[in-house]
Amino acid sequence: MSNFLDSTVTFDQYVTAFRETLYMVGIALGIGALIGIPLGVALAFTRPAGLTRNRPIYAVLNAVVNIIRSVPFIILMVAIMPFTRLIVHTSIGTNAALVPLVVYVAPYIGRLIESAILEVDSGIYESAAAMGASTLQTIRYFILPEAKGSIVLALTTATIGLIGATAMAGTIGGGGVGDLAISYGYQQFDTIVIFITVVILVIVVQAVQSFGNWYARRSRHVAER
Repeated sequence: MSNFLDSTVTFDQYVTAFRETLYMVGIALGIGALIGIPLGVALAFTRPAGLTRNRPIYAVLNAVVNIIRSVPFIILMVAIMPFTRLIVHTSIGTNAALVPLVVYVAPYIGRLIESAILEVDSGIYESAAAMGASTLQTIRYFILPEAKGSIVLALTTATIGLIGATAMAGTIGGGGVGDLAISYGYQQFDTIVIFITVVILVIVVQAVQSFGNWYARRSRHVAER
């Protein structure tokens, strides 16, 4: 398809950019969750008032999370470029953007999961102890199911944060909707491109948030039965 709404960007380019954004968000969220969920559990359980309190481990994990989360994403991308090249052998492109996205979202998810676990009523821990459950059994069969609704909302928040981060990844040629907005909308002063990309991002964010809210309510209703 030729020019889309008399813009410098074609419809096919929007489709490609949207797919790249979904690719970056999906892969980064998946890897980030694999790191962040265990990290959040460790933070919640090793904290001074946690079930398996361990001050040295908590101090290290807490410091690492705080340091990474203190760095704005656009600065983080630049700061870890040598690490990005080491992992994917390039610092430009969609795959290169995945590295800083994972580094950004993993501790973010970890902190959100920690908060979700801390919301669990203390009676759940007492029930697990009364049944003689081990620490792993307590986490697997008592805490995580009880916190499922809050965890879903945490991952929803992380997903929305990732969508915003992928837009910033466009500054290093990371691809996606953000790259389209910067390369064509900002640098070529095409306001139509900026408007369309904003609309796309708003629709995606609203869809993700609505689904997350619905699934969290459903999870809580199931847990209450």
